[in-house]
Amino acid sequence: MRIRLALLTACLCLGATALPAQAAATGSHLEGRLSSGAAYVMDVPASWNGTVLLYSHGYSPAGAPNPAQNAPGSAARDKLLAEGYALIGSSYATNGWAIAEAVPDQLATLDLFTQKFGAARRTLAWGTSYGGFVTSTLAERHAGRFDGSLSMCGLVQGGVANWNSTLDPVFALRTLLAPDSGVRLAGFTDQAEAVAAGKALTSKVDAAQQTPGGRARIALAAALHNIPGYNDASQTEPGPGDWKTAQSNQYAAVRGLLQLPAFSWRQEAESRAGGNPSWNTGVDYSSMLARSPLYKEVTELYKEAGLSLRTDLSALGRAPRVAADPSAVRWMRNTSVLSGRLSDPQLNIHTTGDALIPVQSESAYRRAATASGAAGLLRQAYVNAPGHCTFTPGETLAALHTLEHRLDTGRWDTSPGALNSRATAEDPKTEPRYLPYRPSTYPRPYDLAHPTDARP
Repeated sequence: MRIRLALLTACLCLGATALPAQAAATGSHLEGRLSSGAAYVMDVPASWNGTVLLYSHGYSPAGAPNPAQNAPGSAARDKLLAEGYALIGSSYATNGWAIAEAVPDQLATLDLFTQKFGAARRTLAWGTSYGGFVTSTLAERHAGRFDGSLSMCGLVQGGVANWNSTLDPVFALRTLLAPDSGVRLAGFTDQAEAVAAGKALTSKVDAAQQTPGGRARIALAAALHNIPGYNDASQTEPGPGDWKTAQSNQYAAVRGLLQLPAFSWRQEAESRAGGNPSWNTGVDYSSMLARSPLYKEVTELYKEAGLSLRTDLSALGRAPRVAADPSAVRWMRNTSVLSGRLSDPQLNIHTTGDALIPVQSESAYRRAATASGAAGLLRQAYVNAPGHCTFTPGETLAALHTLEHRLDTGRWDTSPGALNSRATAEDPKTEPRYLPYRPSTYPRPYDLAHPTDARP
């Protein structure tokens, strides 16, 4: 009996201090809730290699399920656990534009991991989409907690630039396709008003898609947001000069923009900011279009439709503009704008055919990092693929191991050849797609490193 009691006491002590979920031989899986209400999940393999990866997940709309996540997918998770990495992450306490909750919840998850399993030899932040933005925020504002970071398809242009860039295409669509509709583009009183506005403008866009002139104007709006002509793997990839197919693909992405980000998601962000944080006062859309990589497509479609592009651009120039609420801009600036001030290495990867967070967002972050003197710590690599965050598991793991190589050696090796070689090693059955690429300039960047950025 004494022996049994001693064994029971030892097991209870072990479970309370070291392995709260499973025995050491099989690794540990731990789930629970933080004091904020956010869920968390932790997986620690039996042969932990000493590195913990804090994963920040992408945007989850209000009302959607909000589970904790600690990896971008099951294939990557299983491979990393087999390689000895500890994986942790939280759900964030709320859905939507939850940056004010996401950052402390992620740090609290890391604190809890250290409490449960001990200090890690190396701590890396990584995340996808909106989670890539959370990752860069963690890297900039809490550098002492991390050794490096990996932002994948991240919203690294920051909050103000994102909402400004989301406003531009819908402003063009309303001006050119529904000038007398009264459709509100910002400053919504509630979610119902935002959804109704999105539906009203979508119906105008659907009707316009039936005519050559309407298609040309939709292409113009797409160009203001840099929506690529091949943005989904289910689409036909247009060849050079195949403007019809490119425009049809962009139309599908424009509809998606209207149905969620430009109206419903905007209203949720406005409710947090206390008003409208974006504007287009003083914006020269003629110059913006001229800088867009889609300029040739737009001019050719206007020519085919027999429309005057100059006339439509003049209409955009004369149309009443949308002004921001200064207090909302301040809130967004304080919570959701990046500085580019990195203290540790960060690698960003992005697909070239991303319609939700166009690849030009990477040029916005490079601008900030360069102005802050951190360009040497930042590297960006590109995957030749349509869609948002459509990396293969091999491409994802190749990026992670490339960041680790930088930490181990002090040297970056982000050439497409090196990345593709690492991706093949991780996933031999899938052809990797890293390529040499440099995105065009982001239309309206806004960061903390440039005090002269346009103000509302």
